[in-house]
Amino acid sequence: MTTIKPIKISSNKTNPNEKLTSAEMGKLWATYIGNTMSECILSHFLQHVDDKEIKTLLDNALLITKDFKQRITDIFNKDHFPIPFGFSIKEDVNFNAPRLFDDQFYVHYLKYVAKAGLSIYNVAMPLVFRKDVKDFFNYSVYSTLELLDQIKSVLINKNFIRIPPEIPIPKKAEYTKQNFLNGFLGHIRPLHALEIAHLYDNIENEVTSKALILGFSQVVQDEKIRELFQKGKELTHKSINRYMQQLESANLPSPSYIDHLVTTSTVSPFSEKLMLYHKVDMFSMKMRAFGNSVAVSGRHDIGFMYTRTLMNITLFVEDAAEILIENGWMEKPPEAVDRDDL
Repeated sequence: MTTIKPIKISSNKTNPNEKLTSAEMGKLWATYIGNTMSECILSHFLQHVDDKEIKTLLDNALLITKDFKQRITDIFNKDHFPIPFGFSIKEDVNFNAPRLFDDQFYVHYLKYVAKAGLSIYNVAMPLVFRKDVKDFFNYSVYSTLELLDQIKSVLINKNFIRIPPEIPIPKKAEYTKQNFLNGFLGHIRPLHALEIAHLYDNIENEVTSKALILGFSQVVQDEKIRELFQKGKELTHKSINRYMQQLESANLPSPSYIDHLVTTSTVSPFSEKLMLYHKVDMFSMKMRAFGNSVAVSGRHDIGFMYTRTLMNITLFVEDAAEILIENGWMEKPPEAVDRDDL
């Protein structure tokens, strides 16, 4: 194992009055809100699980969620930072509701939220400087990766997942040719490894997102939210088909739909506030994922595909945010001073 050389800093004093920066506030705030939501969802899942290994996964995930929530609460209390409302078991979970998803769905869902958490923590780590906050996000990454390893083991051992497709090992290192960017006209090169990886990742995310919104759409009572969920389901379905077609055109397999893991229950386990916020959060994660996908995709057709999908998702998130605001459900993040209003 490679060990990097230590750097001796002449002065390494810890300032006991060091304040949280805007980046630290924002990332801690978002992580706290997300974990209060996860606590609600996982608590209901645990009321309706039969498989022993999957129950252990859910138990571990809930343990981590509560741990993260408490560690952030401790930091906030130390800085007299108001604890966000977030979500609560009492107000946002209906334990009398029957299961909405089969056991297998829980494992796919856990992989999705683990990836979502890592995307927040990985962005936070270069931006946070205070020791307790750095320690927290380092710990968050380590704990989430440990859970993710368990999730992948269950997915593989139970044959719940199709791993990313294989392609031939290159015969030699080469530079690209002028047709590298072609996507609509002329000779179109095969997909390269990074494009395949992100297509696979996006399909995997989207099939989980579609199953979740399918379940939510059949239990939600508010007609306006139901219509929005139906719209989101259709957008997600179209996106999945486009990504699958790209892999199929390259004679490569895709992850499968998991809609069949949604039960026929019409009784909602969660509040409308939680379900709507969760879908805004998931669609926002898609934006981050698409940005990463565009960054490594050379072909014009793939870049255009992601850009078009991104526009549709942006409109969905805006419509959903308006409903959250109308109902008084959108919590305000920490913000800078409005000096014009002083």
